[in-house]
Amino acid sequence: MSLPFFTRASAARLRRRRASKASLASMSPAYFGLAMATGIVSLAAHMLGTAAFALAPLFARILFHLNVVLYCSLWVLTFLRILRHPARVLDDLTHHLQGWGFFTVVAASSILGIQFLEQAGNIKLAWALWFLALGLWVCLNYVVFTALIIKTHKPELKQGINGGWLLAVVATQSISSLSLFLVADVPLEYRTLMAFLALSLWLWGGMLYIWMVSLIFYRDTFFRFSPGDMVPPYWINMGAMAISALTGASMIEQAADVPYLESLLPFVKGFTIFYWATGTWWIPLLVILEVWRHGFRHFPVQYDALYWGAVFPLGMYSASTYRMDLMMGFGFLMPVAEGFLYVAIVAWAMTFIGLLAWVGRRIFSRGQAGHNSTTARRHGIRHGLRTAAPHTRHELPTRHHEVGRAGHE
Repeated sequence: MSLPFFTRASAARLRRRRASKASLASMSPAYFGLAMATGIVSLAAHMLGTAAFALAPLFARILFHLNVVLYCSLWVLTFLRILRHPARVLDDLTHHLQGWGFFTVVAASSILGIQFLEQAGNIKLAWALWFLALGLWVCLNYVVFTALIIKTHKPELKQGINGGWLLAVVATQSISSLSLFLVADVPLEYRTLMAFLALSLWLWGGMLYIWMVSLIFYRDTFFRFSPGDMVPPYWINMGAMAISALTGASMIEQAADVPYLESLLPFVKGFTIFYWATGTWWIPLLVILEVWRHGFRHFPVQYDALYWGAVFPLGMYSASTYRMDLMMGFGFLMPVAEGFLYVAIVAWAMTFIGLLAWVGRRIFSRGQAGHNSTTARRHGIRHGLRTAAPHTRHELPTRHHEVGRAGHE
């Protein structure tokens, strides 16, 4: 007996499995931006404390614990993707736009390390994340750059570059920043070496920014720029400078414990303000472009993993402004830090709600597909029984008749 409902149910299950595999295969390598954004908003709230709002310390602790869960979950998904779809991962790693997304792993690890140190006092985990971030940075830095240089088929400049390239700068500065937070826990004989490493990464990140942002600015001003080109990672133009300013402020703080840094203090202060001022210049332009994109060109707003690349710079600007104001002794930038903390919290909440809604829709659609499959199966069974029943009633008398005939003979 052949029942078509079995085929339909199997096809439905196959479609669900293929959809699940497709989701994992197409997972953005920049998804660790979720941990980056959550971590820096938590750190900014922790730094400003009750000066920002009464529940800031509690909010920071909640986000810290949430970020640990998110970070571990993203690693699980990443390992699954590497095991099941190694070819897709390799393609992303050597792609002109996707490859830079892997640097979010480095930045997320460094920021979580700072969180463990500052918010939980866990030095061992902070060091573990420092080693992990440094190892990943070395590997990704030379794998991605080498692959893009030697690959045969390359896109044109207008199609192959955007603000996401600057994630390499963010990753570099994040390791420098974590190194400076750990300097106080380094033995005296190695403290100068640690500070030198942090300073070298800080300066290298600044030089890399100059190279990359020159290409990005050239692409945006000399080639057609459509609303679809204004992707959220363009906010990294500002975020890369904000984390550079945060690192510089941390260097100023550690100068008292490292004589080598103290001799460079005027230079460090000047470059810190340079980084912060450059990042600040980008903010009005990026806001204008967002208004043009969504307000005038009516580009749809829908959840995308890349939006975490816009949340992170807002939180980082708040944290860097606070630290720079504190280390320089200005005093007049504190309201700016508080204001951007509020903006960052709202942006994080909206994006996180978008993520939950996106996950909810996918779960509901799969559950609905499963319900439809079960309903079809039950309907098919009843239909099959009704179809088979007349044949059964016809066969039984015949078989009894044959048995009766055999007995009679």
